[in-house]
Amino acid sequence: MTRRTVAALALVTLAAAVVYLPVLSSLVQQWASDENYSHGFLIVPFAVYFAWAQRARLATARPHPSIAGLLVVCVSLVLLIAGLLGAELFLARISLIGVLAGSVLFLFGWQHLRLLAFPIALLIFMVPLPALVFNQIAFPLQLFASRVGELVLTTVGIPVLREGNILELSTTRLEVAQACSGIRSLVSLVTLGVILGKLNDSRRWARVVLALSAIPIAIVENAARVAGTGIAAHWIGPEAAEGFIHTFSGWVMFVLAFALLLVTQRALASGWPLASRRVRPVANGGGPSAMVLPS
Repeated sequence: MTRRTVAALALVTLAAAVVYLPVLSSLVQQWASDENYSHGFLIVPFAVYFAWAQRARLATARPHPSIAGLLVVCVSLVLLIAGLLGAELFLARISLIGVLAGSVLFLFGWQHLRLLAFPIALLIFMVPLPALVFNQIAFPLQLFASRVGELVLTTVGIPVLREGNILELSTTRLEVAQACSGIRSLVSLVTLGVILGKLNDSRRWARVVLALSAIPIAIVENAARVAGTGIAAHWIGPEAAEGFIHTFSGWVMFVLAFALLLVTQRALASGWPLASRRVRPVANGGGPSAMVLPS
């Protein structure tokens, strides 16, 4: 890397830091205050780690700056301005990722961008969803958890009446609020699935399967938590659905969901489901071994 490139990189970094300081400040504040996105503090260190892991390949890659990167930066800055003028934080925050990608492309070229594509793309998980999109995802999850809770409670013989996302028990009333929709676990587990896949598997399809498997795991985990809370509230009392017990049960269910995600990752790493379809050699007396396919 020449001195000129280092100077250009330092200048771009300084300019981006100055321009995006208010955006980054509000982003960090939301990570600290909104439990749905507290995982954002982990995203940047992991992105830096994955970029650092490519240092040897980056050192040998020849820079071929592309003017297309300047276009990407300009479009991203337009998104920043639109986000600031329209008070749309999502546009302003997501534009930072575009500026990073465009700067790499403009200063170093396509090969460097391909090597840094994953750590740059990973930064998407640090940006909170727009409120409209968040609500469109959260409310169906609330209803699903409520229906599953009603089904489980009815199955075990506990009388319950469901009205939307509210479960009426004989002893208490349970509301599956937005905080209990499971979207927090969903976002966190999908993020962990992406990171686990990158750390442990070089096969792209396996990484995609692992990340996608986090979605049903998170949904089922939250529905089970709602059902368990209803059972506990019936047998113990309303205090089982609030305070320490409620919070602790959430942590326990998330740990179980993460353990299931690890089991899925290990299963994929061992070759399942392809392992069961592999050709296996079978001894054939003293002659050459025969190949037998599983039926």
